[in-house]
Formats: sequence, structure tokens, C-alpha cells
Amino acid sequence: MRVRVNGQVHNVSKGATLADLVGTLGLKPTRIAVERNESIVRRAKYAQTLLADDDRIEIVTLVGGG
Repeated sequence: MRVRVNGQVHNVSKGATLADLVGTLGLKPTRIAVERNESIVRRAKYAQTLLADDDRIEIVTLVGGG
């Protein structure tokens, strides 16, 4: 399946979850915010959120400092 992450196409396995995608991208779930098809996904739901062909995922990395 193909999903678009921040505008770039990525291939994922059928049955992959949002948690799988985040892990594949090497991101820490506690440091990001994720939107799937224009809806924010709560971190607690990443492992339950199945990806579908042509999903549009936006991931924002949180940066601390000041």
C-alpha cells in the first residue's frame, strides 16, 4: 500500500498501523503529533489505527527549548 507522509510517498504493508509507520520512520511517539486524513490521532490510538491505501499522514516533531 502507498501512504503519503508529509507529502512523500511511502510503501507500507497491508495491515500496518500508525504505530508501525512511526517506528519505521524512527520517530519517538512522545515527541510527535500525527494527523491522518486531516484528523488528529491520539497517541494512545496509534497501535489501533490501521493505515489504508492513499492515506495522507502529517507528522509534526515537537521541539523543546526556549
